Formats: sequence, structure tokens, C-alpha cells
Amino acid sequence: MDRFTYSKTIGAFVLCALISLQISAQSELTIEPVKDGLYMIVGPGGNVGVRVTPEGVILIDDKFPRNFDEIQSLVASVSDEPVKYVINSHHHGDHTGSNAGYIQIAEIIAHKNARDNMLRGNQDAPPRLVYSQETSVFLGGAEVRAYYMGTGHTNGDSVIYFPDLKTVHGGDLLHGIAPFIDYANGGSSRGWVSTINGMLELDFDTAIPGHGALMDRRDVLAFRNQMEAVRDHMKALIRDGTTAEQAPEMIQNPDLSWTQAADGLFMQRSVPGFYAEIARELE
Repeated sequence: MDRFTYSKTIGAFVLCALISLQISAQSELTIEPVKDGLYMIVGPGGNVGVRVTPEGVILIDDKFPRNFDEIQSLVASVSDEPVKYVINSHHHGDHTGSNAGYIQIAEIIAHKNARDNMLRGNQDAPPRLVYSQETSVFLGGAEVRAYYMGTGHTNGDSVIYFPDLKTVHGGDLLHGIAPFIDYANGGSSRGWVSTINGMLELDFDTAIPGHGALMDRRDVLAFRNQMEAVRDHMKALIRDGTTAEQAPEMIQNPDLSWTQAADGLFMQRSVPGFYAEIARELE
């Protein structure tokens, strides 16, 4: 191979590598199989559930506004059918950001409190359809149920259930790390325990969390148990005289991963409201 040909070959290789890196950098999301006809889109923002049917696709959540086109592309990689319904698990923008795109082509559904939270926060494209206690979408022989089981992450969380697949999508009621309790929008640790107990009454073996890897029933039970343990720990601290100012440091316990400073999320964002909630319970 002469020098000119060699240089052209190397140049072409470098160009292809740069294009590949650029495409990779632009691609934030990936789609993973969960069960037959059910997928999960992962990446920055909340995990998206994708229920494929012969008559259309039902999404659970839709991440950020910038993700609409990429979600559409990933859905097209597993189905030739259009998205017909989006169920918002709650109102936070990393789960509802692409509502503005989807409301043009599909119906968006959420609990009525989630819609109220979106309106109060001036969020784009609040759902046109809401429910109070339970609703279902029937499409292409599949049923997707949405339950309101009480307060938890917020006051408007939906537990999404795929009965034929024995799978739930918990939104941010389930989380791979320490959860955030959104007290400004009706969140409650006490309510969260009750809501997870309601979820555990469903017949499921697989759970899609709002963030993090797939869970099984034991993981959901462990999540519930740690919420109870952290609540008991805070009760003991308050009974021993711990003040609200001391709580972020005193709550740290090596046996409770959610309280560790390295995690930070539970510590920095939830402890003030958590302390106030538990203190009220002890009055």
C-alpha cells in the first residue's frame, strides 16, 4: 500500500470513529426488554415503560423535553405501531417532560392530583384525562391498570400494573437509591409505607422503578422495610432530643444505606421535611 492510499485509509477510519463518537454522544437513551411485549427505556430522567400491542403502544412516563424524538425512535425499533397513550406516574419534569410532544399524537393520563401539581407548577401539556382511584387502558388485547394507593413520593403517584405480565411500574415510588420525599407536593414517608403495602398486594414478580435497575418482589419488600427502619430511626432520635438542625448529621446510620452522606439525596433534600413529619406524629 502506498503512502497516499495508507493516509486515505487512516483518514477514513478516523472520520468514521469521530462520527461514531458523535452519534454515541447524541444518544442518551437505550431500550431494554423486560418481558414479552414490555420494554424499559433507560438513561437520564425517569425510566420509561413501553407496552407494545398490535394496535398501538402505551408509554409509562416520557422523560425530558429533549428526549421526545429519541423515545419515538426507540419505540419504532420494537414496534411499527404508534404511541397512543402515555400514563404519567407523577408530575415531576424528568417523567413528564415530553408531554408537550406526546399530547399532539396521544392521550396522556395521570392521577388528578398529579395534574393539579402540573398546573400549579406551570408545566407544559398537563394530561387531558385523569382518574381518582383506578383506571385501565385496553389496547390490542392488553390491559394496563393505574392505581392510586395514597401518598408517597408525592400526593399524586400512580402504581402502574401489567396484570398479564405480573409486572408493575412504580414511578418514583420505587428507586434504586435513597428516595426523595416531595413534601411540597404532598409527599409522606408514612403514606409511602402504606402505598408500598398496597403495591405488594398485587400479583407481580417484576418491578420497573422510577430510576435504577429492574427490581423483583424481594427488592420492593426491602425498599418498604428500609422506609420503615428509617422512620423508626428518626423517631428514636427525636425522642432522644435531637433537634431539626442536628438531624441531617444524626440520622446517618451505617446499617441504613439511605442515610449515608455518600448518597446525599435523602440527606440533603428530605431530612427537614422528614423530621417535621415524624415530629408531628410524636406530638
